[in-house]
Amino acid sequence: MGKRPQRDKHVPQRTCVACRTVRPKRELVRIVRLSSTGVEDVVVVDETGKRSGRGAYLCRQRSCWETALARRQLGRALKTTLTTETEAQLREYAAGLPQFLATESEESEETVKGVSTDE
Repeated sequence: MGKRPQRDKHVPQRTCVACRTVRPKRELVRIVRLSSTGVEDVVVVDETGKRSGRGAYLCRQRSCWETALARRQLGRALKTTLTTETEAQLREYAAGLPQFLATESEESEETVKGVSTDE
């Protein structure tokens, strides 16, 4: 019997709520609405991506976070109304993110430039 060709591992894909870009799940940040017994739902950033609750994904760039909060896309995706306190917490988290992500073409150009200047 012959060997079967090695299959590529399945990589889960998710869509950013703000820019609608499809990326691998690990490249995005998950925001989750925890189901609570109280009147208000609790919305938190889920670094692990494993917490139970309704989730939405955003790119790891500040511009997507600002867009999602300004256009209320995050609240719509989570099917809840975000409180001002929750929005402030999310904006604080976004402040630690880069404004824009480097695209793959930009990264490859930097690598090429780095090799040519070292010689």
